[in-house]
Amino acid sequence: MRALLASPLGFLIGISLGALGGGGSILAVPALVYAAGQSPKHATTTSLVLVGLTALIGIAPHWRAGRVRFFAGTIFGLAGIGGSLLGSHWNAAADPNVLLLAFAGLMLVAAYGMWRRVHNAPQPVAHSVGAAAATVVAPRRIDTNMVVRVIVAGSVVGFLTGFFGVGGGFVIVPGLVLALGFTMPEAIGTSLLVITINSVVALSTRLQTGSIEWGTVVPFTVASLLGVIVGSRLASTRDSSSLQRWFVALLVIVAGYTAVHSGLALR
Repeated sequence: MRALLASPLGFLIGISLGALGGGGSILAVPALVYAAGQSPKHATTTSLVLVGLTALIGIAPHWRAGRVRFFAGTIFGLAGIGGSLLGSHWNAAADPNVLLLAFAGLMLVAAYGMWRRVHNAPQPVAHSVGAAAATVVAPRRIDTNMVVRVIVAGSVVGFLTGFFGVGGGFVIVPGLVLALGFTMPEAIGTSLLVITINSVVALSTRLQTGSIEWGTVVPFTVASLLGVIVGSRLASTRDSSSLQRWFVALLVIVAGYTAVHSGLALR
């Protein structure tokens, strides 16, 4: 019943995944711990199921709109397998309150990254349809520097997924834009594929050491899937900058609460 009452938070997580290509998953663990009553380690496992399923189903509307590059996304995801396995191993050995305190720091990093993305985004300019098409399809030359960027970014995202149970979209999206020259809509759509791959890898390790509380997973997942449908439509029709600003504020508030709560528990 407690998980059912807390499931509207899953709707907010889904909206962020659908509209922003990430960020929402970072709220899953605090929501599961403080609203649904799970332990931190159970929450990170539940979060992997929630985020993985939501991202997998959320790919569909982006794919229909032509915003998913499957080959590049698969390579990016495979690059994170090592980091994902290492993160899952460290999660099993971490103190629960230390895990939550580190998670609070991660939320602040994500909030700062999202805030910078909003304020540094280029202003829209008028251009012809032909120019826009050229911008979308222009390939970026593959070189050693690009390969290194993909491996490093993929490994970081994989570690975050394995250790914290998050999708890492706040790292994936700028990584795809900077390393592979994706447009923002393509990066958002492709990030869901990367999140799915990393979640499956991390979850395969967790299932060997623990069980999944399906009574919590199901209501959260259903609410999150409804949210990702709404969020995907917002990504197609509206500027996401205002949603990102609100989400940054929410991340800071939740990070502060998590840091105080876990810090007091450690004392």
